[in-house]
Amino acid sequence: MSRISNINLPRSGPPPGVSGRGMDRVVEKQPNWGRRVGYGLAGLAALAFIWWLAGMLTGGRTLSVNAQRIIVSDVTVGTYEDFIPLRGRLVPSSTVYLDAIEGGRVERVLVEDGAVVETGDPIVLLSNINLQLEVLSREAAVTEQLNNMRTIELQLEQNRLSHRRNLVEIDYQITRLTRSIERQKDLASRELVSQMTIEDIGDELTYYRNRREVTIESQATDARLQAEQLRQLREAGAQLEAGLALARRNLDDLNVRASVGGKLSGFNSEIGESIARGGRLGQIDDPDNFKLTAGIDEFYLGRVDLEQVVIAEHNGRSLDLRVSKIYPQVNNGQFEIDMRFSEQPSDLRRGQTLQVRLTLGDNSDAVLIPNGSFYQETGGSWVFVVSPDGSEAVRRSVRLGRRNTDFIEILDGLEPGERVVTSPYTSFTDMDRLAIDAG
Repeated sequence: MSRISNINLPRSGPPPGVSGRGMDRVVEKQPNWGRRVGYGLAGLAALAFIWWLAGMLTGGRTLSVNAQRIIVSDVTVGTYEDFIPLRGRLVPSSTVYLDAIEGGRVERVLVEDGAVVETGDPIVLLSNINLQLEVLSREAAVTEQLNNMRTIELQLEQNRLSHRRNLVEIDYQITRLTRSIERQKDLASRELVSQMTIEDIGDELTYYRNRREVTIESQATDARLQAEQLRQLREAGAQLEAGLALARRNLDDLNVRASVGGKLSGFNSEIGESIARGGRLGQIDDPDNFKLTAGIDEFYLGRVDLEQVVIAEHNGRSLDLRVSKIYPQVNNGQFEIDMRFSEQPSDLRRGQTLQVRLTLGDNSDAVLIPNGSFYQETGGSWVFVVSPDGSEAVRRSVRLGRRNTDFIEILDGLEPGERVVTSPYTSFTDMDRLAIDAG
């Protein structure tokens, strides 16, 4: 076995003295833009989290506001006057509407709008051909029914007389045959007539007696049935006469008259105009007595009651009123009330408006803040309370009570001496803190 030693193997690569630069190409590394964008978004998210955490640690969402844009009011202790101001409109205390019971064409207008009428005064005359024809038709039906009733009454009387004649005839035959059979029996006892003659007379007598019973029964049955028929006809006739009277009254209602005395208003009918059945012609108002009507925010619906005191101001004097009626239907956020005067004023006119104060309760001492626009945004559940140094205002939950045009009663959450933002909260209802910029 031979040993191999000191053998020089050829080296890979270029021969000595030859450079590889001409064979290799340098490849430049491209930047990874997707990774850079991801790092940027992650950084923004981290900054947003840090900002949110800082806001939470410092008291929630904060908004910087100028001190000139807000109104700051003090929380005080004072006398709360429990009233609400209203704008009342003067209307007649009683109104009777004038409607056309039956429709028709206007033939004559007898009074003008605004005239004072008395009960029963004619106002307008209508015509209605269909109603007139209906009255004529009803009159004919009543006449026919009355004739039928008279015919049946005549038939009843004739039947009664016929049955009576029959009974008279039957009684006569019974009397005659009774006497005859007595005579025949006497003759038969002397063998002057046969027994067959007596039997024939007896049979005839029995026939008339039976016929008398049937005639009496028939007379009673006919009388009962015909009397019932007559009663029904009389009831039907009475109904027809009542309908005729109603039709005649409706025909008379074409002459529209004033149902009460008063001042006619809203009346503008013209000759030739067609008025529908039940159509409104106008109204009659009480010209001397008035009441006030006013709309109130639905917030006070549970606090307004009958006979509450109302004070109205007119020409420098106070007029006393009382709540007389409450309409609980809410329209456009308001309900209406009627107020009656304790003493009717003489210098007021229909449609005039008065400023009134509705007293809801007695005056009492309470913690108060001025009434402001903030209430519409918060509903009275929270307010911005200003710090003692006036540099910021912090959101705080409160419980508010009664309110009038000037003040709101504080039930819980605020103490006298504190200050509250009472201007509108429209721009910062979602904020937890206001940084107040004095500049």
